[in-house]
Amino acid sequence: MNKKHRLKRLKITVIAEDSVGYDSPYLGQHGISFLLTAERDDVEKNILVDVAQDSAALIENLNRMQIAISCIDAVVLTHCHFDHTRGVAKILREIGGKDIPVIAHPDIFRTHFISDPYLRSIGIMDGDRREDIESSGGILYLAGNALEIMPGLISTGEVKRITDFEEVGMNLFTIENGQVKGDLMKDDISVVANVRGKGLVIVTGCSHAGIVNIIQQSIKLTGTKKIHGIIGGFHLIEASEERIQKTALALKKFNPDWVYAGHCTGFRAQVKLYNIFKERFSPLHTGMIVEVEQ
Repeated sequence: MNKKHRLKRLKITVIAEDSVGYDSPYLGQHGISFLLTAERDDVEKNILVDVAQDSAALIENLNRMQIAISCIDAVVLTHCHFDHTRGVAKILREIGGKDIPVIAHPDIFRTHFISDPYLRSIGIMDGDRREDIESSGGILYLAGNALEIMPGLISTGEVKRITDFEEVGMNLFTIENGQVKGDLMKDDISVVANVRGKGLVIVTGCSHAGIVNIIQQSIKLTGTKKIHGIIGGFHLIEASEERIQKTALALKKFNPDWVYAGHCTGFRAQVKLYNIFKERFSPLHTGMIVEVEQ
């Protein structure tokens, strides 16, 4: 990313998340969805990152937040899991436009499943296949490497796995050439904003690639070491205490101004992050708004 390519302003609205705040009018659901409003010079774009799994609840929250769904200019799908992608074709139809960019990794439509407690698909569901997205007004941008959404805002592409303590966090499988094999979630991508005078804001879905790996790749891609904020799911809900500890301590070294984690992060990891970051940490909740300006 060219160092001159930085946003003037970034607004993040949590449209869907597992929890809601006290006395909230919004609907919670297992899943996550963010609306990023990115402004640079005279250009302002609205990017929907993930769509959770209940499109009716997502649309209801947008209505209650008085956000017109037609304002959405592009969609990013951080990975294949149904609690991030279910109903994307319906959302595209509700947006009502044509050739709406839908950004994802090339492997997102693969066979993807678990076998515990029983065999079932947890990837892209019927109604949201490639042809459904395209017939609903979406145009797919399936990129294995970083893709610039606009100057100052990029997708990471496939994240290089560097750390020795991070893992996908689940027993996942796929089928290649007729053979069952473990699925390493190579399709797990994140979104990175570079805001003038602030630094990087990293938006994750589930961080199956490892949140520390994601941060390291974001720094490498942008050439910016300053981490202003990190928001999303860290998928530590079933992680060992050792992995949670190592993750939290690694995040501390990056010295972000704030960390907002929820969805698949898990209570134990949230407590650990709070103990380290204190007022700089907050759990996610539906309706949460984060504004970053130069």
